[in-house]
Amino acid sequence: MSNYTTAAVRPAPETKTCIVQAPWLRFYDTVPATLTYSKKTMAEAVFEIAEQYPDYIAWDFMGGKTTYKKAAEEIRACARALMAMGVRENDRVTICMPNVPQTVAMFYAVNLVGAIANMIHPLSSEGEIEFYIRESGSVAAITLDQFYGKFESIRANVDLPHLIITSVADALSPVMKLGYKLTEGRKYPPVPKNAPVVFWKDFLKNGERFRGNYIRPRKAEDGAVILYSGGTTGVTKGILLSNLNFNALGAQIIATNPMFKPGDKMLAIMPMFHGFGLGVSIHSMLVNGGRCILIPRFTPQTYAELLKKHKPNFIAGVPTLYEALLRLPGLEDLDLSCLKGVFSGGDSLSVELKKRFDKFLKEHKATIEVREGYGTTECVTASCLTPYHMSREGSIGIPFPDTFYKIVRVGTEEELPYGEEGEICLSGPTVMMEYVGHPEETANTLRTHADGMTWVHTGDLGKMDEDGFIYFRQRIKRMIVTSGYNVYPSQIENILDAHDAVHMSCVIGVPDPLKMQKVKAFVMLKPGFEASAETKQELLAYCRKHVAKYAMPYAFMCSVKIPNKGCKGRPNIVGKARHKLAIGFFCLPDNRKSAFIGHNDLIDFIGKRRCQFICCRQNTPVAISVFHINQCIGHFCDLLFYAPNEKDGGQHSQNSNPNGQENDDFHAGYTSLLNR
Repeated sequence: MSNYTTAAVRPAPETKTCIVQAPWLRFYDTVPATLTYSKKTMAEAVFEIAEQYPDYIAWDFMGGKTTYKKAAEEIRACARALMAMGVRENDRVTICMPNVPQTVAMFYAVNLVGAIANMIHPLSSEGEIEFYIRESGSVAAITLDQFYGKFESIRANVDLPHLIITSVADALSPVMKLGYKLTEGRKYPPVPKNAPVVFWKDFLKNGERFRGNYIRPRKAEDGAVILYSGGTTGVTKGILLSNLNFNALGAQIIATNPMFKPGDKMLAIMPMFHGFGLGVSIHSMLVNGGRCILIPRFTPQTYAELLKKHKPNFIAGVPTLYEALLRLPGLEDLDLSCLKGVFSGGDSLSVELKKRFDKFLKEHKATIEVREGYGTTECVTASCLTPYHMSREGSIGIPFPDTFYKIVRVGTEEELPYGEEGEICLSGPTVMMEYVGHPEETANTLRTHADGMTWVHTGDLGKMDEDGFIYFRQRIKRMIVTSGYNVYPSQIENILDAHDAVHMSCVIGVPDPLKMQKVKAFVMLKPGFEASAETKQELLAYCRKHVAKYAMPYAFMCSVKIPNKGCKGRPNIVGKARHKLAIGFFCLPDNRKSAFIGHNDLIDFIGKRRCQFICCRQNTPVAISVFHINQCIGHFCDLLFYAPNEKDGGQHSQNSNPNGQENDDFHAGYTSLLNR
């Protein structure tokens, strides 16, 4: 091991130095404790690599290969076109695209002209796209032809001067282009020729006529990218990240993976609107001479085929992907000896899944194990990673070079001793600039501690052992993670509550063996509306219009009335107080006769009285007190299961099924969360 000390000297604002405990440094092995970071912009950093390795492949896409020299030319051509369009320094440009070459070229072109790339999910609903454009103040946007209808629907509601439309076919060879148009391309209606848009070819041609200077001098510390996250409240906000944030991440990723060599291949399936995909799979590769295999869409089966075909050296994915891969038949001949690194992020990797996937890797000739990382969009993506030469069960690893972690008592800045659970805080060169347009929440999340350093309060619970290994426990944030995507219940609830038939709603995450969690909605209907199959279908159609596909509730549970009598005349439903409470049925396993589940933390909130609820399965009574969500289930999500009390006759709401899957979901969800 290296002879690093367990403390690091770190410059601090308005002080000469500060000493931060860093016991993990002893386990860095060959990884340096501190790095030198590029002072260039992201695009300039890519151009620098293009000069060193002009003939290396920058990216592969559907049979085509683009060298670094050609990639630099495409980025410059796109930058000229942006300038010809009128995009200027600090303007925001929305990129609503999957992983295709145009996405990469546009991303770095926006950076080259000094503008800011506003990265959003192409499967976002119309309402979400409208929000992102308004929130960012974008002057231009680019999307695929297949998503044009969404932009057309909201164009009149926003000030969006320019909309660029491209197609997957624009990035294909003539033969592949013909094949695409005869197959996949036929699924989508053509964009009208007179639509108020600029098509990709015309966009680039306009740039050829631009004769001015298209490169704007920018600093490493200047804003460059907006990614979206729920922050500490679960309400979506744009996170402004700098050139330095991304370039520092690129240096840290390579430093913690000394086996990397220029020319190594990364299977880039993680999307570019996601910090994990953009930061790790794309930028970290392109500023170090790596080769990105761009994958716009995949299934577990096609993913296995991609592994066989491309033989990548590095893969990065969410636990859901690795779980799905384990379930696939017919992979006996899959040779994974090509792998140098397998990374898991975006959600917690269970100990059991890690063991099973490590066994899968070994059985398929890989000599490495999956390495779990941890991070937040507030620091681009990962800031902590399992070392390449060792691991500890249940740990998410140790901090990157120049990155510091501490555990503080929740709601304070008081650092806790090793081994005690509290809020994870981190500091380092990848920490965001701000939440765009939300100064108060920026101040709540970025805090200067007594040591003089700025720390991100992540809103996540965890602990650090005496050697500096970090252990993630659960999220304080009110958030659902499904297939690696963050879903914010409050957003879906606001959408549901706006429906004419809905009095109130609550959205929770239900454990799922494949997605880790799936979204479930509870809806209380207004008087005059029936909890019928037709109502559910109407709500589903409504959500499809306003909710992104990945965030869609898989099921609705409706009730036609809100109970209005609780103990001593108090409402049985606390309602939308500090954290909203779900309304449903908690059902015991058949072998349980009765139970009392209680917690006193909310007694003051409900007036020094315990509200009693009766839940039943096969007429088995269960008394449940209102409990404080923050303490009982660690802020993970909001659950309070209700059934009418005995005075109301113990009747379930119309659409409940006490012995069916609906209630099994409740029991499984509740038990799983309490056991985290």
